[in-house]
Amino acid sequence: MVVVGIEAMNVFGGSAYLDVMQLAQHRQLDPARFENLLMKEKAVALPYEDPVTFGVNAAKPLVDALSEAEKNRIEMLITCTESGIDFGKSISTYIHHYLGLNRNCRLFELKQACYSGTAGLQMAVNFILSQVSPGAKALVIASDISRFIAAEGGDVLSEDWSYAEPSGGAGAVAMLISENPHVFQIDAGANGYYGYEVMDTCRPIPDSEAGDADLSLMSYLDCCEQAFLEYQKRVQGVDYKDTFQYLAFHTPFGGMVKGAHRTMMRRLTKSKPNEIEADYLQRVKPGLAYCQRVGNIMGATLYLSLAGTIDQGTFDAPKRIGCFSYGSGCCSEFYSGVVMPQSQEHLRRFEIERNLNDRYQLTMDEYESLLKGSGAVRFGTRNAKLDFQLIPGVIASGKGRQRLYLEEIYEFHRKYRWES
Repeated sequence: MVVVGIEAMNVFGGSAYLDVMQLAQHRQLDPARFENLLMKEKAVALPYEDPVTFGVNAAKPLVDALSEAEKNRIEMLITCTESGIDFGKSISTYIHHYLGLNRNCRLFELKQACYSGTAGLQMAVNFILSQVSPGAKALVIASDISRFIAAEGGDVLSEDWSYAEPSGGAGAVAMLISENPHVFQIDAGANGYYGYEVMDTCRPIPDSEAGDADLSLMSYLDCCEQAFLEYQKRVQGVDYKDTFQYLAFHTPFGGMVKGAHRTMMRRLTKSKPNEIEADYLQRVKPGLAYCQRVGNIMGATLYLSLAGTIDQGTFDAPKRIGCFSYGSGCCSEFYSGVVMPQSQEHLRRFEIERNLNDRYQLTMDEYESLLKGSGAVRFGTRNAKLDFQLIPGVIASGKGRQRLYLEEIYEFHRKYRWES
């Protein structure tokens, strides 16, 4: 039987970040309410960064680690984003070019809010399982950014989005899917999916977001339970508390995940509060490690949680991780996979934590100046030249690492440049 899963995985959490406690104090947010977000830092996209640069910077270390023969077996490149730069042209074409991949490759883009990364992963998994091209690999890249150009709300879409700012991030996760699942072996066929039409969060115009925060929370909780129950129907002998040694969640912010897990434990296992807290610390908290430092990166966020779980967890024996993916609008899925003792070593060679530590820390003045200029490269920008010295310390902080940045837009065509 063919096994399938993640052969290699890497996270790019941006070139710059902001301390969100500093932001909360600056915005005079209610301290108690803010602390419930369980956020520490947020990655901030610079004007010369976009979903293409984030995606390439996440994937390049994976591609560079392959031999030429292995690289040429990448026969499918799926980009997953709600931050696309063109209604027709996929960002996969740019990413394919700057990664120097084989031209005998399928290139396309998927959109379904924050579920897109899982849609891409499952499509890649089924491509490998189909064995139409034995030995082939698929590269799945989920890449999203928040610019915070707020849409004007109407009667319904007028919730207080000030608490979304500290949690909205920018980043990408790249995953190489193959028959050699060194990092995460998928439980093939063990999937529960659930979806329906709901207007909880949306991007009605390309560069802004609107939504109903309460409805979004209710939809997330509903889908978490129903997707798991469908998984439980399809997989014999499953128990929420005992089947999975770890749980990874789509993480809009840490507090939402903690609340969802608490609700699941109450409803499905009838656990007491002290048992729920201990279980959260053991099985869920490792997956928040990187999410708390990057923020919500939409389609990539579940995989940011999965990377944190594998990197921060204890894997002295094979352990199963249950994964919950949610995308507004909505579609959700609960699935699972197994991590081996050597998986941690395969992931850690890409030094995700160290790269997050080495990012440039923005001051509030620098952050505010970026917000004021965040419309410089909007959707549909025809011509623009980007200033790499806008905040000089950002490029300098990446010295020694080859990074791709957006240099110019000429007649809608984006041109990028490597910096090292």
